[in-house]
Amino acid sequence: MTYISTITRTIPIFLIILYTNPFTDALKSPIACFGTPPPQRLRQLLESEMDGSRLDTKPILLPCCYDGLSARLVARGGFEATFMTGFGVSGVNGYPDTQLISYDEMKRAAHYVSEGLSSAAMEYNQQPIPCIADGDTGYGNALNVKRTVFGYGKAGMAGIMIEDQVAPKRCGHVAGKSVIGLDEAVMRVKAACDARDEYEQLYGEGSGPLILARTDSLKTDGFEHAIQRCLAFREVGCDMTFLEAPQTREQMEEYCDRVSGPKLANMLEFGNTPILPPEELKKIGYTMAAYPLTLLSASIKAMQESLDLIKSGKPTDDMILSFSETKDVVGFTQYGKEEGRYSVD
Repeated sequence: MTYISTITRTIPIFLIILYTNPFTDALKSPIACFGTPPPQRLRQLLESEMDGSRLDTKPILLPCCYDGLSARLVARGGFEATFMTGFGVSGVNGYPDTQLISYDEMKRAAHYVSEGLSSAAMEYNQQPIPCIADGDTGYGNALNVKRTVFGYGKAGMAGIMIEDQVAPKRCGHVAGKSVIGLDEAVMRVKAACDARDEYEQLYGEGSGPLILARTDSLKTDGFEHAIQRCLAFREVGCDMTFLEAPQTREQMEEYCDRVSGPKLANMLEFGNTPILPPEELKKIGYTMAAYPLTLLSASIKAMQESLDLIKSGKPTDDMILSFSETKDVVGFTQYGKEEGRYSVD
């Protein structure tokens, strides 16, 4: 009693109760204090799509974000989830997607995305939508992969994509990519899955980022080999698979027929994969559909057109939002409400 009394002089008693109550162990997680951990929210969403309880004619749509603002736009747009694209993070920093961006820079971007999703959620009084983040090759060997999973988890990411390209990797729809051997690829994914489970041991059930295992081997080793990689990734415990750059609808259908679990379609406009309506993707068997460059490409086009107008001395009114709309999108409206709560006037 003396020990507890000494503690309570400096620590509020409710914190001691929360920490020692077995029903609130999950609160020890760095993210659980905001409600259901993001990975658990993602898992629930995937399960609802897989078992048919999610009543929607489309798969889970993932417009891809790359910073806090784009994350806010996706969340405010009413989407159920998003994906942090490495191409986008590289692009907004002025680099091509050739792994010139480091692990630490990607983790920092994940933090900004997480904060953007959280701020949008607070505006609408709901939990943040889950985000799967591009983990590239894991930034090194198997132990680097595990560190990357932990880092993304602490940044608030619901899932992480790990791929089998040789580092430095590059966009899956450009020339020059190559993949590591099958056995090494499987061990890379296994390391990520182990890290997911170890994260949960430390921070509570449902807190470990889900693992999306991607293969780029269709281009280098053929369709059948790519299917075998996806199957092997599932055997070592990945939660989702992603067969990059199928070239025909038939390949997309066979992939969905032969590989179990949630599957991601990558709808890259003007890329190598046929762009199908969301309803068709769901009928084929895809659980999620990512739109990796739509927001980035649209913003580049809008900026280029605006720059042309400025250069020619023409008005840009038709290209831009009003000042009040811009302020609202970046968070001024919510900031003003919060600021008013603490006014001393």
